[in-house]
Amino acid sequence: MEQRLAQATTELIQELYGQELATAKITVQKTRSEFKGDFTIVTFPIARFSKKSPEQTADELGAKLIERLEELAGYNVIKGFLNLELSDDFWLDFVKKEKTNTEIGFNKSSEVNAPVVIEYSSPNTNKPLHLGHIRNNLIGYSISNILEADGFNTAKVNLVNDRGIHICKSMLAWQKWGEGETPEQAGVKGDHLIGKYYVMFDGAYKQQVSEMIEQGHSEEEAKKNAPLLLEAQQMLKKWEEGDSETVALWKKMNDWAYKGFDKTYKRLGVDFDKIYYESETYLLGRNIVLEGLEKGILFKKEDGSVWADFSEEGLDEKLLLRSDGTSVYMTQDLGTAVLRYSDYNPHEMIYVVGNEQIYHFDVLSRLLKKLGYQWYGKVKHLSYGMVELPEGKMKSREGTVVDADDLMEEMIARAKETTQELGKIEGLTREEAEKLYHTIGMGALKYFILKVDPQKTMTFNPEESIDLNGNTGPFIQYTHARIKSVMRKAEDKGASDEFTTIPSIHPREKVILKRLYDFPNVVKQASQTYSPALIANYTYELVREFNQFYQEVSILSAETQQQAGFRLSLAEVSAKVIHNAMGLLGIDVPEQM
Repeated sequence: MEQRLAQATTELIQELYGQELATAKITVQKTRSEFKGDFTIVTFPIARFSKKSPEQTADELGAKLIERLEELAGYNVIKGFLNLELSDDFWLDFVKKEKTNTEIGFNKSSEVNAPVVIEYSSPNTNKPLHLGHIRNNLIGYSISNILEADGFNTAKVNLVNDRGIHICKSMLAWQKWGEGETPEQAGVKGDHLIGKYYVMFDGAYKQQVSEMIEQGHSEEEAKKNAPLLLEAQQMLKKWEEGDSETVALWKKMNDWAYKGFDKTYKRLGVDFDKIYYESETYLLGRNIVLEGLEKGILFKKEDGSVWADFSEEGLDEKLLLRSDGTSVYMTQDLGTAVLRYSDYNPHEMIYVVGNEQIYHFDVLSRLLKKLGYQWYGKVKHLSYGMVELPEGKMKSREGTVVDADDLMEEMIARAKETTQELGKIEGLTREEAEKLYHTIGMGALKYFILKVDPQKTMTFNPEESIDLNGNTGPFIQYTHARIKSVMRKAEDKGASDEFTTIPSIHPREKVILKRLYDFPNVVKQASQTYSPALIANYTYELVREFNQFYQEVSILSAETQQQAGFRLSLAEVSAKVIHNAMGLLGIDVPEQM
């Protein structure tokens, strides 16, 4: 409708004032809530063509638009703002059309055929996933859904950081103190077992550093030359040289981690189209670096390390290969980017990575440009803020993180407790009840995280997230279940959702209609800004308005059958939009609750 209004206004400017103005220059926006109307056209820029005041121009255009577009019922002018009101017939037709549209809000196609590649998760195989990983996964998965809803093709990819000094720390600790322990023997997931040895290494390393300082070494020297760290560095060198014993241990422990990750991903409800492994991409990156060195694009220092110089761009020098020839993160990301571009020839490559890596990805893009890759501008870093707890930041090396598996278990347990207290499982089998607990618990977790703008640091509060009132996932899920309950009652009573016309649209109905109509625009905006928070908060506003409507206006006991049919249809469209919106966030909505 916005496009039709803009086009009609463009035509009228030509007819009335003999001037041409591109349709894109016409500003059509939603009418502010304190004024009567549905859409507003800003006429200040048009007044220079009409040679009249903005108010006169608005009045003149309003009268002509009412004649030209049958969807319009009236208009009013506030200064230079032309407020246009859509007819009841327009809204009735909208409801009739959308109540059979299961993909309401979704764009069927895009002008862009090349895929958008979205990297998220990126776990390290030396520890299990934690709360920070949950936010990463949920943002990446949701953005992929949103982009697909906006008509793009997407490729969801994961880069597993399965090599490096941090991996060797867990391996060395298990080798020294593990006594052959396996996940099966320990009765824990493999990623949890490996995480235990990572923490164990850190504790022993800090003890060595402390002892060396007591012996007279400087803190810097102690940290750099602690025997455990030197052993881990030697293990990394042996791995890169292909030492069979080291590689065998690496494969065994990584396999434990992968099996653990898969269980976590399944429970979290995320997946991937392709998984890359740092161990398979770092050599490509290393070769690219050596080629850049040979061409004189990069340079080598006296100790043999290889660097890129960005001083002319206002940055510093960036290490790419250590003096012992081993690779760093930038080397791996360079190889991964080149391989990924070759695999997909993408429209964009989006990296969902925490905001502490903003500099890293700025350098990656600059490095690609320096090395001659013309597509360097397709690298997009979607940074997100860290997730904190009420008591502060998490530290994986000290074992103070919130484990992802434990958190999901806690959320489901909280959902079970709350649901049973409120008596929401009446008539459900045990299996159905357990499924409901999972749906509510995971919905609470996902929504609480995704409703916050990705770039903002947030504090996760499990108790607050499970509340059935306020801006929470369970509140939205309960509204969907309430609508489904009304529809079941209507079916039991033999009430029809058919209608042709009604005397008038109630103000509460009008608010909901305008919200529903806006859903495709919200999806488009969320796609353009990579923000699941727009979808989440839109959905909350919709259900909040629906609940107010439900409290004030009777659906099944409406004055006429036509009115009841319209309200049932309005409820049905609302349920579809709630279902689709929450689906974009990876959240299920129950039929009963």
